[in-house]
Amino acid sequence: MLEIFSPQMLNLFWNSLVQTFHMVLVSGIVGTAIGLPLGVFLATSQKGELFAAPALNAILGLIVNAARSTPFIILVVAIVPLTRFIAGTSIGTTAAIVPLTIAAAPFIARIIEGAIRGVDRGLIEAARSMGASPLQIVQKVLLPEALPAITLGLTLTIVSLIGFSAMVGAVGGGGLGDLGIRFGYQRFMPDVMLAVVLVLIVIVQSVQSLGDFLANRFDKRSRH
Repeated sequence: MLEIFSPQMLNLFWNSLVQTFHMVLVSGIVGTAIGLPLGVFLATSQKGELFAAPALNAILGLIVNAARSTPFIILVVAIVPLTRFIAGTSIGTTAAIVPLTIAAAPFIARIIEGAIRGVDRGLIEAARSMGASPLQIVQKVLLPEALPAITLGLTLTIVSLIGFSAMVGAVGGGGLGDLGIRFGYQRFMPDVMLAVVLVLIVIVQSVQSLGDFLANRFDKRSRH
């Protein structure tokens, strides 16, 4: 049996850690690229708003809610054909990025929507009165003012993705979760399972601390 501090096990830990970072980073970036514009549209497309399209807003809102309400492990299994079509396989780190991204995008969209809706409406009216276009209002007013809340929301998303990345280990997704299941559970090595849990706790705490720090830096009120 492999010892936890043996070169082979340490190498497995390192490879699993790299896989976890790869899954979280790629799915977080792609999910944000999808969720950011979607969230902005949801926050500004109801009746009388900047990009008024209430019917489309309602349809997209239903789709986002449906995606968010699907348990992640069920989502992973349900979209296996899509995962295989996009990634060429349904197992492994690359394949795991597909369900992680699909889970992240609607979550991020609602976070962006909530952050933007928290911006003082008076700032929007002031920008309108000065002749700013809807796109300028989004770029110069809404996003900068909502940045602290967006940062905290994205931090929460990354923390969730770390947890989800561990979950896909149960279906051959690789990463720390896969290591914990294959060695800690299936091979009865509780010290490996404990080490995986501790590493995940350290990663989550580090991400949360960094997110809190950045949000505080972006908050204009904290500078006074």
